[in-house]
Amino acid sequence: MLLVLLVLSLTGCWDRIEIEDRALILGIGIDEAEEGASSTEDLTTHSREEAAPLDNRMIRLTAQIAVPGRIPLGPGGNGGSAEGKEEPVWVVSVVGHTINDAMNNLQQEIADPRSLIHLRVIVVNENVARRGMDDLNDYLRRNQEVRRSTWLLITDNKAADLMGVAPPLERVPTLYLLAMLEKAADMGKFPKNSLSNYWNSESKLGQNAYLPYVSIRQKENILIKGLAYFNSNKLVGTTTPIEIGAYMAAKGFNPGGYTAMYNVPGIGFVTIRATERQSNIKVDIRNGKPHATINVRIQAELAEKYSPKPGMDDQEELNMAERGFNRFVKEMITSLLEKTQKDKSDIIGFGEIVRANNRDYWHKHIRDKNDWALLYSNMTYTIHVSSDIRRVGMKVD
Repeated sequence: MLLVLLVLSLTGCWDRIEIEDRALILGIGIDEAEEGASSTEDLTTHSREEAAPLDNRMIRLTAQIAVPGRIPLGPGGNGGSAEGKEEPVWVVSVVGHTINDAMNNLQQEIADPRSLIHLRVIVVNENVARRGMDDLNDYLRRNQEVRRSTWLLITDNKAADLMGVAPPLERVPTLYLLAMLEKAADMGKFPKNSLSNYWNSESKLGQNAYLPYVSIRQKENILIKGLAYFNSNKLVGTTTPIEIGAYMAAKGFNPGGYTAMYNVPGIGFVTIRATERQSNIKVDIRNGKPHATINVRIQAELAEKYSPKPGMDDQEELNMAERGFNRFVKEMITSLLEKTQKDKSDIIGFGEIVRANNRDYWHKHIRDKNDWALLYSNMTYTIHVSSDIRRVGMKVD
């Protein structure tokens, strides 16, 4: 009898779904739909008349679906496929009035049940992001399959185009995008900023969110073009690549990864590479308004000296280079703050510091996130930058 009961417990799972029988979506691109898209939409969730009020907000969703057995398992690998030239992914594009509407239209065009358990990258066109991200955020939050470690990107190109961009050494565009972002974070070129970080920042009353801002270069490369920052879940502005480094310096994010090229009077142009950053931010109330004091300390090394004058051995020359570096970093942080103040987007999180340390002031003057956005746009700040150039590299005697 005991053996019979044990045999019953060894039976397979009755509701299993084989992995090969799922349409695994690796990446999604979201663009504005072309004019007149409502007339060609597959009506899988609504009648044409019912959705007419949303016709001017239609989207085009492009999904990158993994083809079983063709995803490369390593450098030069064919993922078990006998024919290495076969495409490892299948790209399908549909239109819809909402994200869920588009996903249902997508399901009508593929045989296997769609699955987002391996979704790694979501790319949103800049125009869609400026309209607002509420619909996308709502769909992703409600879907238990979506990983919070997924990367969300903003692009000035068509998001659909990024679903096909990959260099010769990488056959899967989504894996190329994922590797580029993760390695950029490891090298100090971009803060670690997954979907969970984005939602966490956007949910705070005293802080706004940002995302990677990317662009296609030379048809098969992708440039991290800057930060795309938000207010009320709408894209309100973007930065330059060097301002990513300014943001990371202001926040004290490590490792240091950015270099600064500037002119040192009497020495010439030098390039200094940050290796480690430290930051301390305090906010107090002056004349009834918040005032931030930002203290940044950077360890750096001399990467290049572009000047006919040989050598850079004198301590006074290094001191001059450090003062020039301090000036450059301060100017970049100031430029970033002026830009985000104009757009009322506090990506540094000054508001959270006020909320934590000046609660009486917060409760008296701030009722919601819009109140802080207005205060942030007019707040003052003082920036102190100090640096220590510890290495000058090899030299010729």
